[in-house]
Amino acid sequence: MFLVNVASLMFTHVAAFGMWMFQEGQQQVAGFDNPMALWGAMGWFARIIVIILFAMSAISIGVMIDRAFAFSAARKQSRSFAPAVAGALREGKIDEAIRVAERNKSHLAKVVTAGLQEFKAHTESSDIPGEEIEASKRALERAEAIVHAELKRGLGGLATIGSTAPFVGLLGTVAGILNAFIGISTSKATGLAAVAGGIAEALVTTAIGLFVAIPAVWMFNYFTNKVEAFDVEMDNSSSELIDYFLKRSGKMRK
Repeated sequence: MFLVNVASLMFTHVAAFGMWMFQEGQQQVAGFDNPMALWGAMGWFARIIVIILFAMSAISIGVMIDRAFAFSAARKQSRSFAPAVAGALREGKIDEAIRVAERNKSHLAKVVTAGLQEFKAHTESSDIPGEEIEASKRALERAEAIVHAELKRGLGGLATIGSTAPFVGLLGTVAGILNAFIGISTSKATGLAAVAGGIAEALVTTAIGLFVAIPAVWMFNYFTNKVEAFDVEMDNSSSELIDYFLKRSGKMRK
């Protein structure tokens, strides 16, 4: 019973002390609901951190928009390309298939064009040394590597922003905490009012860092999965094209 009374008394005093601290701090930080007032209360180091974070956010948004449009266009173009080139190859019209592939700008078209052109060059000219199937396979592999690099353009920067933005915000947090302690030492006070500015500055930089990092990480994972799906499509197309070359070479030798 004694412990219950003591706990109740301590809870009452702690609650009263917390309300007092909150009211005292609220009077001092009432202006912080205005972003411009908060910006004006920040130190120069915290302002630099916020500017860097906004620049990182702008870069990540630019990469997201660019990759979203590029992947959407690649998906639509590949859907129209695959049936057209397959029909030309079934009829044995390699020149027509190359023209269809050159008109299309999808990831599949770039790979297929490289393979078809290499195969055609070897079959039509005896001056080119080497086996046409192996040469076509190497051309397909080179084209896949180039297209893969094009699809991943900007994703490295997105990953860097997603992984470093929280630490940049944390650097601003450290600066804000230091300002809070400086406020305590200069004002000779230990209440919330003495540290309110520094804490607000620290929390703002932390929040902005997380706001920049979270979408960047999400979109990096999303786009990486898209690139992997495109890689599978290119691998399958290359394999099917090599099978077609083998069948055509067998017919030509008979």
